[in-house]
Amino acid sequence: MDVGLSAEQRQLVESFTSLFAGASPPALVRDAEPLGFDAGLWDTARTAGVTLMAVGEDAGGWGAGPLDLALVAELQGRFLAPAPIIEAQAAARLLARLDTPRAAAALAAALAGERTVTMAFHPARGGAAGLVPAGAVADDALVLDGDRLLLVPAGGAQAENLGSLPLADLPLSRDAEVLAAGPEAEAAHDAAQDDFLLLTAAAQVGIAARALEIGVGYAKERRAWNVPIGSFQSVAHTLADSAAAIDGARLLAYEAAWAATEEPARFAELAAMAFGFAAETARDATYHSLHFHGGYGFTDEYDVQLYYRRARAWAGVCLETRAAYRRAADRRYGPAQMEEQWTSA
Repeated sequence: MDVGLSAEQRQLVESFTSLFAGASPPALVRDAEPLGFDAGLWDTARTAGVTLMAVGEDAGGWGAGPLDLALVAELQGRFLAPAPIIEAQAAARLLARLDTPRAAAALAAALAGERTVTMAFHPARGGAAGLVPAGAVADDALVLDGDRLLLVPAGGAQAENLGSLPLADLPLSRDAEVLAAGPEAEAAHDAAQDDFLLLTAAAQVGIAARALEIGVGYAKERRAWNVPIGSFQSVAHTLADSAAAIDGARLLAYEAAWAATEEPARFAELAAMAFGFAAETARDATYHSLHFHGGYGFTDEYDVQLYYRRARAWAGVCLETRAAYRRAADRRYGPAQMEEQWTSA
């Protein structure tokens, strides 16, 4: 396995680092709350090709690889960019997997910037899709309802959440269109879930890395008993543990992205594993960094609270970590079979 970055990938990282640094500073992230969406940033990111890069040239895109997408997602997490980049990329890749004229038309509109399309990570229940990522700001959402994949009008009312994400509960209205049905629809949605888990894992790595930097910076400045608190072993060792975990989470996310093209049979397993570990890592790293700020960490003036809240909300849109690990085990060993034993008197 080689997850070293090519010259083109390093250039990609530099380009999006510059884009997010200028277009998504902490002040903009705060201004975008509570909706968690900045239309100007989304226009900038879309113009930079974040949707086009997600699909192959045969589908009208740029054909970027999974690792390229993961690198952009990591930067989105680092800067908490309030734009539906991961959602739009996962939805575009889902549409590209469907061999139907209506799906092709929806993809063309998304790639042209005419429509913002997201996807519901979880299948619909009771005639509605719950907590759809970017459902409050997108034009359309891809929703699995039974064995049917639907294109549902989005833009519903935001569901309140402390992470300030543009989540929405979307009813399956009569305007919903069937894009595909049967095993093809279910398989396409399952593959899109793998994409979503990988990209969210990478974003969690970015969140954790930046939160650690904030925590280390504060530990160097904050003094107690006339010495920096970073000189205390309990602080220094905890921050060092976070750094090691972040390196591991990044490597696992990159390995999953590598497997998507080099060992596709392992991709689903590794994507779920990467998500579970990255979510745990971001949760712990943001907690420790905020904890070392003391009471200041919870105030609006300190950026660490933004990362603390996003880490939990962003992961919660997909799966709990235990569910992610069960998904990884199912992909490797097959779904667990519960045998019922019947006894008769």
